Amino acid sequence: MALHFSRNTRVFAVQRNTADNGDNIWELPVLDGFSFSQATNASEITLNEMESDSGSRRARQMFNDSYAPADWSFSTYVRPNTAGHCAEECLWANFVAANSFAADATPADAGVWAAGVSVSSNTHTYDFDESNKAALGTFDLFFVLGGQPDTDGSFATGGDVTIYKIADCVSNEVGIDFDIDGIATLNWSGFGKIITEEASLDATAALGRNTGSSSNFIRNRLTTLNLASDVSGSSKTYALTLTGGSITFSNNITFLTPETLGIVNQPLGHVTGTRSIGGSLTCYLDTASDASRDLFEDLIGATTTITNSFDMAINVGGTGDLSLTLDIPTAHLEIPSHSIEDVISTEINFHALPSSIDGTNEATVIYRG
Repeated sequence: MALHFSRNTRVFAVQRNTADNGDNIWELPVLDGFSFSQATNASEITLNEMESDSGSRRARQMFNDSYAPADWSFSTYVRPNTAGHCAEECLWANFVAANSFAADATPADAGVWAAGVSVSSNTHTYDFDESNKAALGTFDLFFVLGGQPDTDGSFATGGDVTIYKIADCVSNEVGIDFDIDGIATLNWSGFGKIITEEASLDATAALGRNTGSSSNFIRNRLTTLNLASDVSGSSKTYALTLTGGSITFSNNITFLTPETLGIVNQPLGHVTGTRSIGGSLTCYLDTASDASRDLFEDLIGATTTITNSFDMAINVGGTGDLSLTLDIPTAHLEIPSHSIEDVISTEINFHALPSSIDGTNEATVIYRG
């Protein structure tokens, strides 16, 4: 009897129904701690009656109503790569738009996305310009347990290999924590329709470069913050050196499921909710000019400012090659809270807002290769 180990698992995303009427497959180098599951929604019928000659019936019955949408989550490193496609490019592209991918024949991995993704000589940019949609891009996730391909590069269930497919997946949330001694990591989670076991998977043409290289990781300790505002009545730039932080992007997706009697209903599809982008930053309480103490004083003194607006850029790994910039042009900052420790520090919660109520410019994600 063969057992499966998480470290011997490979994960692939397949973009279906693409602009060139083909399927494109991406290998996702995930970290330990991935998960996927699916639950059943059930109804419980109980009896509660008074005593009779035959006693009091106290039994219950259970009925399966529907399958809950499948849940999946995993983490990937941020892997900038301008020579080709980033390993996690498929996830970002379908997070920001109802996307499709058209692969060019020469070379095979030089295709383009329909929306939200821009590639130049040294940057990959993901924006939310096309994110005001009721539904976003979907893809299939394949978890290959036992992870060793056949001689032709494909996988087949049997022996030491089991292949699970989650159909019509959608990216719901992605977060990044700025662990000062860590490597830039993205924490992905989302939903899918149904989990099935598949007989095979042809991964010979998987896209995404440098997945086996260690030369394109980003060190969090090099992260910098640019923060500018007119909250005090005049243009002002603050100099904050971070000790940590996090930012979360969420599509607040829900799945629709029919409620027909007599059958176990399967999830129908997803709808998007309010787009939410925000997070928190931590830094020492610094008495230098235009540092964290001045920021606290300006925010708490701005009693006539209903919504403050900060032009904020979080540069994970710095601003040079191998970095990730989160450009947030109109961030709303809450009053910082103080943490009383050996060295007094502050935590600043922020919300990325669009420039108008129907806008889509809360944030832009920029990879530098």
